[in-house]
Amino acid sequence: MPLSRTVLRRSYLAAVLLSVLGLSPMTWAWLTSSGHRAVADSSPGWLEDVPEAPVALVLGAGAPGGTPSPMLASRLDLSARLYRAGKVRAILLSGDNSRKDYDEPTVMRDYLVARGIPAKALVLDYAGFDTWDSCVRARTVFGATRATVVTQVFHLPRAVTLCRTAGIDAFGVGDDSAKRWATTYALAAREFFASAKGLLDSVVLSSAPVFPGPRETALEDALRPE
Repeated sequence: MPLSRTVLRRSYLAAVLLSVLGLSPMTWAWLTSSGHRAVADSSPGWLEDVPEAPVALVLGAGAPGGTPSPMLASRLDLSARLYRAGKVRAILLSGDNSRKDYDEPTVMRDYLVARGIPAKALVLDYAGFDTWDSCVRARTVFGATRATVVTQVFHLPRAVTLCRTAGIDAFGVGDDSAKRWATTYALAAREFFASAKGLLDSVVLSSAPVFPGPRETALEDALRPE
């Protein structure tokens, strides 16, 4: 039995509504971060467009076998460039140390120290289990009020938006890893669901991080003039 025009019209409108609702978290992240992000090496003068900030927040991205993943290494290299250019004075390394045999922040620190970044400029957050936790802890545990978030381009709108929602005046710099790794496309597709979770955690539920505290002074110490 053929469907009536009314049923078809309502089905079409329902499909459109579901599509709009499905895309709204990514639209929220994109619009909120608009004007607050830059792509590394997108132009000869891209670094000049990055505002100075006290700290760069580097988000963990895997450290299998005690070595940064290619994506994480790119983030760390980018944070080192920002530090050497005087765009930041300290680097907050936020990653997963939920078990004894896996320690992203320490791997991140050792990688940067081996590349000439002074250890006193590096601050470790061992409970950055996801982007929202990293942003909230950067603000409430480490006292960051202004920061440059360092990640990949596909992750940048969500990362900047979540940090700004957490109360940080955040600007983001992204590495365009899609030019090098095919896996980036799969991770970019994941942003559809991750943005929805981020919107739920940050705006709807105001979720607390897995480990909300206590307050630490490590970042203040790193920023204190000698």
